[in-house]
Amino acid sequence: MSEESTPTSVPPGVLSMDINEVMRRLPHRYPFLLVDRVLECESGKSIRALKNVTFNEPFFPGHFPHRPVLPGVIILEALAQAAGILAFVTAGVYPDDKRQLYFVGIDAARFRRPVEPGDQVILKATLTRSLRGIWKFSTAAEVDGEVAASAEMMVAPGEARARLAAS
Repeated sequence: MSEESTPTSVPPGVLSMDINEVMRRLPHRYPFLLVDRVLECESGKSIRALKNVTFNEPFFPGHFPHRPVLPGVIILEALAQAAGILAFVTAGVYPDDKRQLYFVGIDAARFRRPVEPGDQVILKATLTRSLRGIWKFSTAAEVDGEVAASAEMMVAPGEARARLAAS
């Protein structure tokens, strides 16, 4: 589904994206593409995306063999990817060799419940600030309406990332 054609259940100015459009909006690929669908994305404001958790994901045999739990860092990466989609949509650009966003900061990460195979994780990110190319988001991952994890995150394009490293 292209950004111009949205289902009638999505308000005007709000995008939804299938996996093909998600792959246009993110440089990640299997096994590290963690956003399956965008339910709602409003440029400059917020995004709600979906991650389906399946038993055949590559980390479950080792985390943990007798009770598979989605690693917290994977949840945070999925939230960062959702935030990245929102940043690209807000900037009106697509990722390519010259335009990449990098995860540059995380604060106040909290894990409140385990995420297991069979869960559908709703990834939420709200843009709270954009300054000199650095985007700050408030994020939360929910399962069945219950917060599983949350964090404040920052992403930046390559050139802004270089400025951060120099300071």
